[in-house]
Amino acid sequence: METEMAEAKMELNDIPILLRRRIEAMILKHVLDVITERSGREEAEAVIGAACSKSAIEQGKMLADDLGHAPDLRDFAAIQPAWTREDALRIEPLEMTEHKMDFNVVKCRYAEMYKDMGLGDIGHLLSCNRDGDFCIGYNPEIELTRTQTIMKGASHCDFRYRMKKEA
Repeated sequence: METEMAEAKMELNDIPILLRRRIEAMILKHVLDVITERSGREEAEAVIGAACSKSAIEQGKMLADDLGHAPDLRDFAAIQPAWTREDALRIEPLEMTEHKMDFNVVKCRYAEMYKDMGLGDIGHLLSCNRDGDFCIGYNPEIELTRTQTIMKGASHCDFRYRMKKEA
């Protein structure tokens, strides 16, 4: 059973995250519609947001478990190519230290994809909100501050990661 789970995880990690998010969004669009019909749009967005949050935390935990030690920002930077794969994000690095990782995203194909799918109004639930939640599972000592996103109409996303406890 553990071998099957490990193989499934490896296969899932082979799929570009942009494609994974597209597949998830195709399903979640219908979930959003059904919950909206039954309970209203506010409840539908709350459910979608909570589900995506749980997924991000679980994904962070799985990646941290694979490391075998508490991840730091250098470990986090090492997995960043998974999110940028296939030009999904174009990143402008600003500063990287042991306690700080600052960059701007200047192009976001995730935002473009959700808009094309008619889901631009909930793209923040499907993608953006996952960024901080991922840290909860990966290492709760990593904290994200972001004041703007392309998804919400800004020219760029300002990612500012910090280690809460400095060595």
